[in-house]
Amino acid sequence: MMEFTKTNGYSMSLPHKSVIRVMKEHERHSRKGSDPLIQTVRGKLQTRRSKLNDKINKELRMRTGAENLFRATANKKLREQVAVELSFFNSSIQLLKEELSDLNSTVDIYQHDSNSKCSPMIPLGLKETKEEDFRIPLMDVILEHYSEDNKDYEKEIQELMDIRQAIRTPLRDPSGVELLIEYFNQLYYIEKRFFPSDKSLPIHFHWYDSLTGVPSTQKAIGFEKGSILFNIGALYSQIACKQDRLQLDGLLQAMRYFQRAAGTFFHLQTHFKHAPSMDMQPQTLSMLNLLMMAQAQECFLEKKILTENPEGVLHHTQMAQEAALVSEKYRECHRSMTAEPVKSYLPLSWITMAQTKHYFFKGMAHSSVATALMSQKDSSDVDRLKDMMESLHTGTEIRDENNGLKLPTNEDDRKVLGKAHLRESVLSHEEALRVHDLCKQSRKIDTFREILQKTHEKTLAKFSALEEEDDFTELVTVPRIQGRSENDLSPISPEFSKVKVSDIFWKLGPIAIFNARNEWSAARLVPLNRDLGEGFGFSVRGDSPVIVAEIEPDSVAGKSSMKVGDFVVGVGTIDTKWAKHEEVVQFVRKAGNYLELRLITPMGQSYLECDPEIRASTISLPTSPVKLQNGRTGSLNSEKSNRSSRLSAPWIFMRRNSSKEKSDKKKPEEGDDDIVSR
Repeated sequence: MMEFTKTNGYSMSLPHKSVIRVMKEHERHSRKGSDPLIQTVRGKLQTRRSKLNDKINKELRMRTGAENLFRATANKKLREQVAVELSFFNSSIQLLKEELSDLNSTVDIYQHDSNSKCSPMIPLGLKETKEEDFRIPLMDVILEHYSEDNKDYEKEIQELMDIRQAIRTPLRDPSGVELLIEYFNQLYYIEKRFFPSDKSLPIHFHWYDSLTGVPSTQKAIGFEKGSILFNIGALYSQIACKQDRLQLDGLLQAMRYFQRAAGTFFHLQTHFKHAPSMDMQPQTLSMLNLLMMAQAQECFLEKKILTENPEGVLHHTQMAQEAALVSEKYRECHRSMTAEPVKSYLPLSWITMAQTKHYFFKGMAHSSVATALMSQKDSSDVDRLKDMMESLHTGTEIRDENNGLKLPTNEDDRKVLGKAHLRESVLSHEEALRVHDLCKQSRKIDTFREILQKTHEKTLAKFSALEEEDDFTELVTVPRIQGRSENDLSPISPEFSKVKVSDIFWKLGPIAIFNARNEWSAARLVPLNRDLGEGFGFSVRGDSPVIVAEIEPDSVAGKSSMKVGDFVVGVGTIDTKWAKHEEVVQFVRKAGNYLELRLITPMGQSYLECDPEIRASTISLPTSPVKLQNGRTGSLNSEKSNRSSRLSAPWIFMRRNSSKEKSDKKKPEEGDDDIVSR
């Protein structure tokens, strides 16, 4: 059974399987984002961030005006006054940026309530954006390019604007991520429909930098796509921080969300170039990728601590290497944070947190080695100790200051080496405390300092109990522990295909044909009035829409304005842009002796040449001569005995080679997007 929808004065034919799906997708768009004015602490934080962004934007505009005046005037006194005003503007902007930086460095409100016993994780704030009005630009394109009545698409345009309004404040859960991905996928269709490569629409996409609040405005839809992708990664980081890491399921969820955040930032870095804002520069995205992966690896270490009972030399060795790997990842992240230009852009608390965790987990690794050497039942097993030392210091030599340390085969050697690792652990924990206390924002996180303090005191007590009369100078210098994990995690790429979307503007026709890049003539009505016993004399090929493949020169069609290669976009009052081949044939059959076609002529290319094997039907009477596919001319009656599947008079449909359907519904692979103003 066919289903139709009314548009532009025509009944529109839809693909059978798409009707219900399209309707459900459109109904699903009624979902809204959260209201930042009423959403808990995180919503209030987002509201404050948005207000700060507006203030920064206002100050920047005023500073720009003052700079223009300073350059334009030759009056010395006026220039002095403007110079003073510029200093005030710069000072105000700097204060607002610092306030925003303090706001963005707030991590405690994103943590789960039970995570006070765990080290805090760093989430990323969302990029803010202004509300955009797409109505006039899109309606102009629909009228001028598609030659459609733009009033028939007011509902679709409003639906698009509603989705964009919702993504400004997504919920901090998987449904919020799904909403962002849904809009990101929808932008593929919007770009194809309305954004030609040779010109830009008067749509300005306004987005604020995530951490500095500096506004950026671009006409390129690539900027919109990149900003949405950035927010997907940021939202993943917030969801990860909100998991209960005292529970196994919460740890696994946090680890996966951090991996997805890292994969999203890596995808953004790989596929989008020349971003105007600092938060989407390659150096920043690389740093965010490292940060998210370090936090994911930390979650895996916490999982091992939570689920495994550490017994034996080799088990403690594995735990030491897990902690050493986390330390190495944070060290790499810290180096990326302190490199220019990222260093001047990030909150100091982020840099401090990464460095603190580097020392903290380094101390944990050395403490685990000391425990393995001195308090395990199998610590006297020489073979196990040999395996331990080879695993811990791969590619290095174990030497003390006198170049005399060997494999610890007796209790005294194990004690000396264990004390050396304990000393390294104490020094690392002391350094972690020192770095933590240097930052004002870090000092506000009392729970983290409490964790650092307790760990330091516990390690120091172990070392003091062993010190006895020994001097520090007699202790050996231990080499760096080789970081290694049984599960060295990797980023998880975003899975856009899991969120299915339908083209909001599907009524415009298949996107492979009816897009902003292609050109075609305005639709024209072609009446065909045949006499009794006479055929129309044309053949059609393909699906959605069908194409006029051949025309008999002396037929009714041949005497009309029909052209080979025309698209049949309407039969009578039925819109056939989406109609299948068999459906159009049935519509023509039911028309009787009078047929009215709505045709358009594509410009710039022949779609018959692009796909020469698409299915075809010739519409004619048995007595009408038809030019066959092999070039012969003859009566269809003579072919009837050879084609048993032929329909009887007065209609005959010669079926040619069936072929693959057009790729109008298949997305191309995501390519690089330049986020540049056009």
